[in-house]
Amino acid sequence: MIRSTPNINTSRLALRGMRPEDFDRYAEIWSMPDVVRNIGGAPWDRRRAWESFLRNAGHWQMTGFGQWAVIDLRSRTMIGQVGFFYGSQELGDDFDSFPQAGWLLVPEAQGNGFALEAARAAHDWFDRVIPGKLVARISGGNAPSLRLADQLGYREIRRIDDPDGDLVLLRRDGPPGNR
Repeated sequence: MIRSTPNINTSRLALRGMRPEDFDRYAEIWSMPDVVRNIGGAPWDRRRAWESFLRNAGHWQMTGFGQWAVIDLRSRTMIGQVGFFYGSQELGDDFDSFPQAGWLLVPEAQGNGFALEAARAAHDWFDRVIPGKLVARISGGNAPSLRLADQLGYREIRRIDDPDGDLVLLRRDGPPGNR
């Protein structure tokens, strides 16, 4: 089974498959405390970043979806990632049986609409190619991501206590307006 990662362009961003030459930037992003504080809390070392980087490439091959590198078209630099994955987190059949959405941006790229632009483009692709329910897992203290999830059509399933803190589990039954 050979599946390629589609390229998606918006007015300011490119969403594209991660390439071997992206790994140093990927590892740098995942080592930033401000990036990971709401996603497990601990910066990643290069080994963990490499395992995740490879897992993402395999995810596209096995499922036909995965995470894109988010590229700022003006600077031509990778500023984060966005996309979908199966998490296998043992959070219940109402969560684990659906693809999970995720997004993250480096701190300097936050606050200017890039996250919504990238996530909306990724969700528009998903809705056209692999329509169906999606889930998301967001730290209860991450107000910007919770607002973004709401704009994308996610609704709370439940809250859980986790070693990483209060987590909000959300589900999206389809595009906003089709609910």
